[in-house]
Amino acid sequence: MMWRAQVCLVLMVVGMQYVEGAPQVPCYFVFGDSLVDNGNNNQLSSLARADYLPYGIDYPDGPSGRFSNGKTTVDFVAELLGFDSIIGPYASVNDDEILQGVNYASAAAGIREETGRQLGGRITFSGQVRNYQNTVSQVVNLLGDDVSAAQYLSKCIYSIGMGSNDYLNNYFMPLYYNTGDQYTPDQYADDLINRYATQLRSLYDYGARKFVLFGIGQIGCSPNQLAQNSPDGRTCDKRVNDANQIFNNKLRSLVGQFNNQFTDAKFIFINSFGINQDLLSNPGAYGLRVTNVGCCGVGRNNGQITCLPGQSPCPNRNEYLFWDAFHPTEAANGIIARRAYAAQSASDAFPFDIRRLAQL
Repeated sequence: MMWRAQVCLVLMVVGMQYVEGAPQVPCYFVFGDSLVDNGNNNQLSSLARADYLPYGIDYPDGPSGRFSNGKTTVDFVAELLGFDSIIGPYASVNDDEILQGVNYASAAAGIREETGRQLGGRITFSGQVRNYQNTVSQVVNLLGDDVSAAQYLSKCIYSIGMGSNDYLNNYFMPLYYNTGDQYTPDQYADDLINRYATQLRSLYDYGARKFVLFGIGQIGCSPNQLAQNSPDGRTCDKRVNDANQIFNNKLRSLVGQFNNQFTDAKFIFINSFGINQDLLSNPGAYGLRVTNVGCCGVGRNNGQITCLPGQSPCPNRNEYLFWDAFHPTEAANGIIARRAYAAQSASDAFPFDIRRLAQL
């Protein structure tokens, strides 16, 4: 009887949060890389860590493992969905917190298992999905049975942003990887999409029904790529961007395919590449001024490596598109999140935006 009362209490609390509270969905699950990692790499033996200043200089709790000066894109999306607290990292989230979602993202992680290995420990896409499967077991225990858990999870939003490292820390890194010799850009994108689709099916099998797939941004325009490959420090690397767009086009097609195949689920694609293009071509409209240099970092364009521990960043970081060699500032993350949540143009989201997905 005591156990049954506890389950009822949990269901009541969850119901109150969903009905009374602002959240438009009961929970939000996040899969990805350093763009959205919020602390999962802090305890790993990895070079891909951001648990030191100046990272988090504008975040309320200071350095948290976020690769930005403040909030990430998914932090803003969670706020737009009505959550009044952060979605905790898998590394430290507890039973009470998992009912509002979990962040599984890991810096340096890729769709391919070997991606990012030169940086040390990371949790690959497949590893993140396995961690989610562990979470589902906890949700079943909390809610009492498989049916209750399935009904609950079907209302949640699943945000996935993978693939950047498969280019940055794999395909375009010939000193460490031979994929650039093995595959044409089109073949490589096919390989990534096939692996991606396998993980999406696994998430579906474990209750996911509302999927947000973030495309890859313009990696060829990051300070890192400008530092390495741009003749003037401003012209983006077309070779990299073209490969990214091949992947994005295939991912968008996968959304259409899966919407037809899984009729009880909804998949949407966020055009991060196009949003990036808008920020790069018309930064003043968004209050941005510097688009080709990191707010902190080392070398040309501040793009050679990430921010050094204790380094003093630029004071006017709200005017910068990039925080470091690879990652956006909090200001840019907020812009991207708002356009993902409520599309500013028809090309921002396909077939519709996060706000509409939450309503379904």
